Amino acid sequence: ELYKKYDDNDGDLKRIQALNEAVQSCCDRGFVTFEMKGFGYEIAAVYLNDSMVGEVEKYLGENWGYESKQEKMQYVMDLIDQYQGQSPLAEQECARLKRELEKNQVPKSYDQEEDLLKALVFVEKNREMLYIREASMLIYGSSKYFEENTLDPVCKMLRAYLGKTCRDEEMPDEILKEYQIQKETQRLCLKGDCRIRINGRTLEVGALKQGIEFHGEEISQIETIRMNAEEWITVENRTAYLRCPPDHAVVFYLGGYANRFQRDFLKMAYRDNAEKTFSHFGDLDAGGFFIHEHLCQLTGIPFSMKYMSKSELQDERYQSCLRTLTENDRRRLRSLREKDAYRETV
Repeated sequence: ELYKKYDDNDGDLKRIQALNEAVQSCCDRGFVTFEMKGFGYEIAAVYLNDSMVGEVEKYLGENWGYESKQEKMQYVMDLIDQYQGQSPLAEQECARLKRELEKNQVPKSYDQEEDLLKALVFVEKNREMLYIREASMLIYGSSKYFEENTLDPVCKMLRAYLGKTCRDEEMPDEILKEYQIQKETQRLCLKGDCRIRINGRTLEVGALKQGIEFHGEEISQIETIRMNAEEWITVENRTAYLRCPPDHAVVFYLGGYANRFQRDFLKMAYRDNAEKTFSHFGDLDAGGFFIHEHLCQLTGIPFSMKYMSKSELQDERYQSCLRTLTENDRRRLRSLREKDAYRETV
């Protein structure tokens, strides 16, 4: 698993030797035993020493930040003690966590539970009209944390415990309106060579170099969107959108996970220009890949990824932009690694 070419004739001898040395080191500590193949330098099998499991976990904890199953379960127990009874839905979530523990299981994504419970309790107790970023500041002390990390799972929890599935054309986060929390008034931004037919009149977007911005509610009045450019590009970040030249493409500002207005507008654009190329340019990290996946699923449009491949990661010009992965980065990337579209770059 650590090196797929371990048994191959063209395997890297330095990597094979490093693995062999690691196994020998674990053997010297009494953690494992191993068997060699009848010839050569290859290891045939490695066996965990069951009686040393406690010592193995202690070693991993002291040197590599490993958490044992018991430590994870204790962490969840402490969360239950802290949050049960704080709100009706938090009580239901704590009951679910208890059931998992009773089955001797660590709840999935246990390390995100505190953030979810914080938001759940806040949302249920809220009594004033707030925008999502205001709520995020009050919950986490960060205006973007809610949208970027916990909005989707919290809304799924609300809908599951309340028994309110999404109606046709409804977005999951619209459940928050019942708790007086809503997204800021949505405005749509685009630029490039295209024509929008609206209320019997034609708007030439390409005539304005910096493009146009209009209210999402006006989408219902649009009749057609026709592109002269060959490519439509959605862009995740505002600065990237402003810098992106509209000379040979229609550029559309996304700003993160697509919302209801953006979905409807994009579906209309694809309906009228299905023969054109549709691409997405987002952050080259786990969040950017999840936004791309959500965009494709939400709209049904096969967006390709632009400047989001391993080529950019390997490009010498961008080496100063690389950042060390956090454990949360690694956890999110591991789930993406199972998907064909992202595996190579992940």
